Amino acid sequence: MTGLELKDFSVARGPCDVLRDIELSVEQGECLGLLGPNGAGKTTLMRAALGLMPHRGESSLANLPLKERAKTVAWLPQTREIAWPVNVETLIALGRLPHLAPGAKPGAQDQAAIDRAIERMGLESFRPRIATQLSGGEQARVLIARALAQETPVLMVDEPAAGLDPAHQITLMETLSAQARSGHTVIASMHDLGLAARFCTRLVVLWQGGIAADGPPAHVLTPELLAKVFHIRAHIELGEDGPIVQPVGVI
Repeated sequence: MTGLELKDFSVARGPCDVLRDIELSVEQGECLGLLGPNGAGKTTLMRAALGLMPHRGESSLANLPLKERAKTVAWLPQTREIAWPVNVETLIALGRLPHLAPGAKPGAQDQAAIDRAIERMGLESFRPRIATQLSGGEQARVLIARALAQETPVLMVDEPAAGLDPAHQITLMETLSAQARSGHTVIASMHDLGLAARFCTRLVVLWQGGIAADGPPAHVLTPELLAKVFHIRAHIELGEDGPIVQPVGVI
C-alpha cells in the first residue's frame, strides 16, 4: 500500500512555481527524509500534499475526505505552538480526536494509544505539568507525542528534531525509524544531514523546483551533490552505526 502518491504535482506562490511536475511515491515501511536548502520547497510540498494549500496535479492524501484524511495522516508542522495552558496528557489526548465521535470521550483504546505515545517520548513524569510552562524542547516532544497518539498509517513531520538536545534528537529519530519498520510511512523534512543519513531509509533532495536526487542515503549524499545543492564540503564515512555525514566547509 502506498502512503503518499504525487503525480504531475506543482505548487505556485504568486506567479512563480515553487515546485514543478513532481512525481513521488512513498510506500509503507519507508522513513523518507526530505532534504534541500532553505526555500527549496520542503514545507510547501508537505503542506500542499496534505491539501493545506493550493496545488496542481494529484495527491493521494489531499484527495481524501477531511475525516478520512485525519485518520490516515498525522501532521506535525515546523511551528510549535501550544495555545492553551492544559496539562501534557490532555494535550497529547487531542491526537485521538479524529477517532472519536462528536462529543465522545476517549475510551480504553484511546487511552492505550495516549499511554504508548507518552512512553515513547519519555514523558511519563510530565503528564500533570502545564504544557505552556515547559521549555521549547519539552514542548516539541509533547507535540510529537500528540502526533504519535493519532496512530495513523502516515506520519508527516516538518523539522522534527529542531529545538531538541542531541540525546532527544537521536531518541526521536530512533522512534520515527521504528515507526517505519512497524509498517507506517514516515516523511520528515530535515536539515541535519547526519541524522538523515543515519536514520532514513530513503532521501529525496529538492532543488530548483524539482527532485535533484532520490534513493538510499549512501547513494544520494555524495560529495558532488552536496557541493552542487548545498554548497558545502562534508566528511562522509560509513561507520559501524551507519553513514556519517559531517559538513566541514562552505564552497
